[in-house]
Amino acid sequence: MTLSTTLEPSLMAWGLAFTATFLMGTSKAGLKGLATFNVTLLALAFGARQSTGLIMPLLIVGDIFAVIYYNRHAQWKYILRFLPWMLGGILIGVVTGKDLPEEEFKLGMVAVIFISLGLLIWWDKRKSSHIPTHWLFAGPIGIMAGICTMIGNLAGAFTNIFFLAMRLPKNEFVGTAAWLFFITNLFKLPFHIFVWKTITWETLLIDVKLLPAIALGLVCGVAIVKMINEKNYKRFILVVTAFGAIVMLFR
Repeated sequence: MTLSTTLEPSLMAWGLAFTATFLMGTSKAGLKGLATFNVTLLALAFGARQSTGLIMPLLIVGDIFAVIYYNRHAQWKYILRFLPWMLGGILIGVVTGKDLPEEEFKLGMVAVIFISLGLLIWWDKRKSSHIPTHWLFAGPIGIMAGICTMIGNLAGAFTNIFFLAMRLPKNEFVGTAAWLFFITNLFKLPFHIFVWKTITWETLLIDVKLLPAIALGLVCGVAIVKMINEKNYKRFILVVTAFGAIVMLFR
């Protein structure tokens, strides 16, 4: 879809965009794992490549809310362990994003997500209290998260796996993820503006019109997160991450 067509979206495109932005707000408020759905809906509304830039300012708005609301819960030792790998993955994504075969990449990403989820479930059933600290755990997952977030804003599955493995409680999970994504989304911004040129005045105008949807999603997301206990929150993340991987497979 060319940029000129985004200036006059159809009614259906606006409906998809508002739904996607609402889900983005709930995700930023703590209902992690929904990113696959909002990315898919925005891609349907505005085209896959154009939507990657259009979504960026909205993500940063959600990040600002999340870091303010959950700031006191952030665990910086986990951010510092994961962040360098993720930034490296973003740089790989910038270079390879235009030429990477989408189908092969998508299949590989889904396979890694399901293998990682399987390991997490097996690990949990063993009732092991061991937390992985070796770089061979954080490194590959962080690089994959960086590549996926640059190419399709789809790092959530990999960051969910990492933070679940760290056994972070609900609020610490949300607060730590909030700061991680705020930093990485700011890092990605110049590449979208100057290298890929997917952020323009036209996309920013659409973002402004979508702000009410993300605000509503943020309010609803905070209320829902408060109602979910620690055990069910972990189950929710696992189920939504797995379901999101299936949706990603059929995009």
